[in-house]
Amino acid sequence: QVQLVESGGGLVQAGGSLRLSCAASGSIFIINRMGWYRQAPGKQRELVATITSGGSTNYVDSVKGRFTISRDNVKNTVYLQMNSLKPEDTAVYYCNAHVVVTPVNDAKDYWGKGTLVTVSS
Repeated sequence: QVQLVESGGGLVQAGGSLRLSCAASGSIFIINRMGWYRQAPGKQRELVATITSGGSTNYVDSVKGRFTISRDNVKNTVYLQMNSLKPEDTAVYYCNAHVVVTPVNDAKDYWGKGTLVTVSS
């Protein structure tokens, strides 16, 4: 019904920047909340940042001041600008979207397959 495709991951040195993108497609009526989560090796998946359809944002403390989440409601795309990257930011980053689908108007969470971000020291 709904597909989320991430892009923009890769290898970067500490202090560098990356921009992740996630495009949603399919039987979308409206997307409420969109967000990014990450999972480092041997750790549980954690919230990184979320953004509502109205633009309200929320960040985990460890990325505040370094990461910025934004979205394009026309393109159904969410972005994560990551600056001043640290080795501890190394993880697989997953896109999440809470979507109301057509024609049934049922709402549920969808996930992308993830994109790997590696920050070298």
